[in-house]
Amino acid sequence: MAEVSVHERASSFEYRDVVVDAAAGTITCSYHCAGVEFCEVAMFDADVDLNAAGVESGAVLYHLLAGLSYYKAFAARAIELGDHEVGDAAGALLAGALQSGLGEFASRNQLDLRDVAMSGGRPVRRVELPASERGPLVPFGGGIDSIVTVTELAVDADEALFVLSNGSERFAAIERPASRTGLPIVRCRRRLDDKILSSRASGWLDGHVPVTAILSSLALVAAIAQRRSSVVMSNERSASSPNLVVDGRAVNHQWSKSLACEELLRCALDERLANGPAYFSALRDRSELWVASAFARHPEYFREFMSCNRAFLQDPSKRATTWCGTCDKCLFTNLVLAPFLPRSVLDSVFSGRAPLDDPLRRADLEILVGLTASPKPFECVGDADECATALVAAAARPDRADQHHLHELAARCATRPLDEVLVASGPTNAIAHAARDLL
Repeated sequence: MAEVSVHERASSFEYRDVVVDAAAGTITCSYHCAGVEFCEVAMFDADVDLNAAGVESGAVLYHLLAGLSYYKAFAARAIELGDHEVGDAAGALLAGALQSGLGEFASRNQLDLRDVAMSGGRPVRRVELPASERGPLVPFGGGIDSIVTVTELAVDADEALFVLSNGSERFAAIERPASRTGLPIVRCRRRLDDKILSSRASGWLDGHVPVTAILSSLALVAAIAQRRSSVVMSNERSASSPNLVVDGRAVNHQWSKSLACEELLRCALDERLANGPAYFSALRDRSELWVASAFARHPEYFREFMSCNRAFLQDPSKRATTWCGTCDKCLFTNLVLAPFLPRSVLDSVFSGRAPLDDPLRRADLEILVGLTASPKPFECVGDADECATALVAAAARPDRADQHHLHELAARCATRPLDEVLVASGPTNAIAHAARDLL
């Protein structure tokens, strides 16, 4: 097997085959770079008919986006698209996912991917789909965002959840709240090539990829196959905000949850399919605090959900079964819920390890609320103004009167009134906003 050092970029990354096997319920994607062959497989439930019109066209979008999981190993200077039906809109989606979806990866590895050349591909033959027969598909990750979409906004009697897992592994942090919804679940298993899982051991480049965009493409394949009306995401407005700007380029850990990615994916879908499923976020015009306030009305989920990233580690032996209480995601979740829930309730949720209760987390809080020059963490967390507003509101609660570290930080925060932050920001995208109103 050829090896490329972390300081050497390969010359070309090739998109090879994408094979839809309806009998097996699989989509197999293959790639080649620096003498290495990569292959990954998406495996769908039996009730996802991969023979349905439009599935093969939708599978190409999955093939394009999933390829970035392997492209990153060698950060090739050119991408060859082969003979796939790509089209201008899908090409723009891939370029956006490459330059912005891999923005964090590029920044951490001191790369500039704007020099990557793309070649190949052929025009798209647009497929006309029959009218949809079923309700929306809601990708579900078990966090407060997707729980709120299901409990507060989606009202279609025929809706279903879409749950993506890695190989045969199911994550308890998703399964518990998913079961609580009582909704049917459409499942897909994504089995990555084993070689990419050991990138660092092989001396290859590694880093964050636009996972939500890849998940979205698989959810769209399932929606096309089941003739569903839409794929309804749960990405709020702060997902569009970058973590930092490097040499004039915005670097956003959540790019694949952003409005920019949503619009690129919607255009690529429309280029390929007439009468295809709608794709939008039900929470696009909402703040993280609005989501937290809505979630606070559903105590039935308090002991079921778990947004700690350590609950989703690839190695089951290292996977957390309770909130770790030490990561930035735990701290942020605790912070945005704190204005709306009693301290005792949150202490119970975090099994006695609520991060806000720990004065040693002061420095991490200063970053979240924007009191330092450090950018917000490379995690799915909200903007500094939202975090500052949450901190001020939490510190004002009588049950936090003794938490002097919160009061001191709150006194330094310049914030908007909580009620103002809880108001929807208005239609940030006419298509998405109109679609959300149909729920």
